[in-house]
Amino acid sequence: MSELTLNKPVGSSEASHPPEERAPSKKTPPRGYTAQDSARRVDWLEAQTGFRLPPSQPDNPEVLQGLVENHVGHMSIPLSVAGPLKIDGSYAKGEFYVPMCTLEGTLSFSMTRGCFLTYLAGGIASRHIKQELSRSPIFIFESLEEAYTFYLWLKENELEIRRAAESTTRHGKLVRIEKHPIHNRVLLEFIYNTAEAAGQNMVTMATEAACQYIMGAYKQVKPFRYLLESNFCCDKNPAHKTILHGRGHHVICSFIVPDRILRKVMRVSVDQILVALTDKHLGSQMAGLLGMNLHTANALAALYLALGQDIACVAENCVGIATYERQGDSLFATLSMPSITVGTKGGATRLQQQQNNLKMIGCAGEPNSAKKLAEIICAAALALEISLAGAIVSNEFAHAHAKFGRP
Repeated sequence: MSELTLNKPVGSSEASHPPEERAPSKKTPPRGYTAQDSARRVDWLEAQTGFRLPPSQPDNPEVLQGLVENHVGHMSIPLSVAGPLKIDGSYAKGEFYVPMCTLEGTLSFSMTRGCFLTYLAGGIASRHIKQELSRSPIFIFESLEEAYTFYLWLKENELEIRRAAESTTRHGKLVRIEKHPIHNRVLLEFIYNTAEAAGQNMVTMATEAACQYIMGAYKQVKPFRYLLESNFCCDKNPAHKTILHGRGHHVICSFIVPDRILRKVMRVSVDQILVALTDKHLGSQMAGLLGMNLHTANALAALYLALGQDIACVAENCVGIATYERQGDSLFATLSMPSITVGTKGGATRLQQQQNNLKMIGCAGEPNSAKKLAEIICAAALALEISLAGAIVSNEFAHAHAKFGRP
């Protein structure tokens, strides 16, 4: 990935991309890194989106309750923007300028390059598949017979258990309870739709209420015990189960780019990408990777920080599968992300800068805004994937980091 002097997309205005930045020279002041340069980008972003980002200010300690304990101050993480990211999705439609918090040089440039490529190709198609977040308690008995009797009781009393769980939330809905008998235990998975919230705390409290109801209502065997979380739901852990069944939002994104555009922007051909995919698969299989992608975690971490999401969820959310196929003389690229644990209400989304960033992309808690946000995140991750793929295949990966990833 050499210096990204991006041309404007076909049919767009001159202001479609951020003012040009260049790698700083040791003999001259770093162009693009002055206070005036940052101010110009804020003006440019307002011209593109109609939304002006207010100056970043630390949040007052009184609004941090529920987010942090033993508070002593704030850490400053640089905020950048990439775009325009053009999406035709189930909920995300139009052009978006994506906020990113990152300390990795080249990352903002790389995502912008992927956005530019996909813009020229007509944008990214996105489909929201489902939204399900779970908690998985396990009930432990002294014998197989006791566990089996309990398993039968659960089937007969599911309506009351559901009522207990849903009594703790106005917005969450219990979709189903899956039952998995194992040895002298019964493992349950309570699966919820969490509406506009990411929902980790929601499903924890709802499931605890259900477990407490079970402990009080089940009279056949005493004593028995339970753990609220058996780790079966794979919370904050990468797992094959997550790839198969998902956790959080399940989104699939794709785009089709002609060979001539791929060569112009990425300096690689469709055939070169496809040949390299074999090598990528070999390396991934030998290493035993979960999922198949280059660095979806990079996009998730940068966007989660900027948008008030739980950054630890990157561990489970990064198991996306990216593939490339030929369609005629074009490249068909797809990214399936079965686990995107995000929300537009609750948690750190109430902090000033995170709330402003959500407003800028139209995801500030409106109905279906969590689904829209998940689509934007998946599309941004796909844009970043194709940019890195191009840099690696063209052997410009190290050069780009040498030029843009150092002071």
